[in-house]
Amino acid sequence: MEEVDMRELLALSIAAAEEGGKMVKLVRKLGDLLQQVKEKTKEDTEELLTMGDLASHRVMTSLFKTSFPNVKVISEEDHDTEGGSLKMWSFAIPEEVLQYMPRKIMVPAQSLTVWIDPLDATQEYIEYLTHFTTTMVCVAVNGKPIIGVIHKPFNKLTVWAMVNGGANVKRRRSYREETPTIIVSQFHAGIVKNFSRKAFGENTPIIVAGGAGYKVLSLLDLEKEVQTDLADVYVHVTYIKKWDICAGNAILEALGGHMTTLKGDDIDYQGSPANRGGLMASIGLDHKRLIEKLPDLSEP
Repeated sequence: MEEVDMRELLALSIAAAEEGGKMVKLVRKLGDLLQQVKEKTKEDTEELLTMGDLASHRVMTSLFKTSFPNVKVISEEDHDTEGGSLKMWSFAIPEEVLQYMPRKIMVPAQSLTVWIDPLDATQEYIEYLTHFTTTMVCVAVNGKPIIGVIHKPFNKLTVWAMVNGGANVKRRRSYREETPTIIVSQFHAGIVKNFSRKAFGENTPIIVAGGAGYKVLSLLDLEKEVQTDLADVYVHVTYIKKWDICAGNAILEALGGHMTTLKGDDIDYQGSPANRGGLMASIGLDHKRLIEKLPDLSEP
């Protein structure tokens, strides 16, 4: 049975997110996005596709397929069959990873699923709101998110963490539980605002932002030069794809936080790419208590 060193997968995840980010920046700089409507979401908004999405997808997936051909890889743009030139990885593990994990951590290749989001916040990317843009990689072991990488290509920031391993990011010193600041998606902000204020009160502060990766970063302690909005809880009440959330889930878990469905169930990163139970993400708070405050979505 083939085994893979998780340190190598972490190093490759970092490299892939950053290489994808280079393509995202290059396409945005050239300006020829050649955007098209990929599909309609359940909220009847158009999900757009650009050359930035495709170029990033091709380089990121190529790195994994040439390095670990027996590891399952799922990318948001797997419908793309154009291929492109093969990208090779050096198999060099950065010193910042080795200092946390000096010894090999071997797992069976068949237990692994790599989730890739080659360009998160495509709509904002098109509108030059590139501070929301991220590229993300997550490695799940038997459906549990273990490695998470979120890269902000326009801010030269890469955040990574591995459960029971190490991290180059940390939680903030304090969070507000009684009146938390909630960060939500701009595409269904009204629904989530009403939902969140039923749970936490009419004066609950709400931040509207693009990109699931950006929203997770808003819960963390980043360098001042690249700090995002500061939120205490991330709430999403509708259908969302697992490549959008797996990396953030792994990072939060590694730092002692949580990302669950709105009922408090763990999200299984196997099988279907759809997460239909909504989500709540928090760190430094009593997550179970937060879940208990949530109203039933069926309530008017």
